[in-house]
Amino acid sequence: MGYEERNSIKRLFTLHLPVLVITLFAIGPYIWSFITSISPPGGMRVQAGEAIRYFPESPTIFNYVRLFDRINFLQNLVDSMVVATFAMLFGLSLSLTASFSFSRFRFPGRKYFMLQFLVINMFPVVLLLIPLFWIMGRMGITDTYLALVLAYATFTIPFSTWMMTSFFNAIPKSLDEQAQIDGCNRFQAMIRIVIPIAMPGIVATGIYIFITAWNEFVFASVLTGRSVQTIPVALQRMVGQHEIAWELLTAGSVVSALPVIILFFFIQKRLISGMTAGAIKS
Repeated sequence: MGYEERNSIKRLFTLHLPVLVITLFAIGPYIWSFITSISPPGGMRVQAGEAIRYFPESPTIFNYVRLFDRINFLQNLVDSMVVATFAMLFGLSLSLTASFSFSRFRFPGRKYFMLQFLVINMFPVVLLLIPLFWIMGRMGITDTYLALVLAYATFTIPFSTWMMTSFFNAIPKSLDEQAQIDGCNRFQAMIRIVIPIAMPGIVATGIYIFITAWNEFVFASVLTGRSVQTIPVALQRMVGQHEIAWELLTAGSVVSALPVIILFFFIQKRLISGMTAGAIKS
């Protein structure tokens, strides 16, 4: 056996097979959810003495039809999309200016405020639930999109600011100075020079805010009720007291994952470059 053959066998057992096992372990639950979602009601249940079925005998889209026809899941999708999109835009608008200021200016208390942003993320976000609920109630905005947008911005902006500051720090300040020499002011230099270069990092931060708002359950279940109902709350209400409609529940989870998968498909290059951009300082 030659060196190349031994090297190939070694790579097979030390690299390829472990990666395959990890990949199957990661995507296994999603595959099982999809298989369950195309099963007829009760089709995956196994009685005593029956053989385990790993695929339904008669696949069907009945669960998806029922999901949109009877449960009004489309409105839940719209609610989640509106909340996640506006939370992302609002969070980015504040995080962008704050992180640029922390990166480009030296002012009293700068390190203290940056430390506070980091310390905030050490506490469970559920601690904010009671004061936010009281504030939203006094403002009269509970059970509205605005309540969730403000709530999600409360605990995503600190980490977003900290993350984008590292992206801006990786951009040489000489570019700002050169733009100012050419006639730009500070704001124009940020808009025309710094932000386009930092766009991969901004996209990565925006995706972080969007996914956090899309998947969040606790705040959505407390701050909203009948008028606004996001996907996590809608899925939780499919769980009955004595029985769980697994086929319907998994159909809802598959549908809720599709917008995020499509989003990743279109911006994956910018996302990957953004996740690594802040690790290198020019």
